[in-house]
Amino acid sequence: MGANCKQDCLNLSFPATQVQASEGIAILSARLAKHGLPESKADDVRIALTEAINNVVEHAYAEISPTDIRIDCSLCAKELIVQIFDSGDPMPGLRVPSSQPAPVDTDFKNHPEGGFGWYLIHRLSSDIQYERKDGVNLLYLRFNFDTPH
Repeated sequence: MGANCKQDCLNLSFPATQVQASEGIAILSARLAKHGLPESKADDVRIALTEAINNVVEHAYAEISPTDIRIDCSLCAKELIVQIFDSGDPMPGLRVPSSQPAPVDTDFKNHPEGGFGWYLIHRLSSDIQYERKDGVNLLYLRFNFDTPH
């Protein structure tokens, strides 16, 4: 990590429940702002983190008892690196889902409830990587500050 990176106070763990996830995202967003996350990127980061963490809560722990989600961040001069760790079920196919949104050309009553989260994560972040190692999922998100998404 370069000299322009700040990692202190940017790590957080919380139980993988909706309430704790919402509180954790709020705490992390406030810490990132305090440590210099550009205001122009704050909403993008918060939305992408919310979608990613909600996916962990809703899908990785859908069939098993939730444990903790750990988030490690490195805030540098021109980028933010976020690593999200959980011990839930792996992603289907051991890969990041497609960036295609759910179709919206259906009757309102048949409109999908979800299907837009991964599309948003892909659109708002600069890079996404996923790996599963020793029963732990790692989702890596990078946000560049010097280029539009």
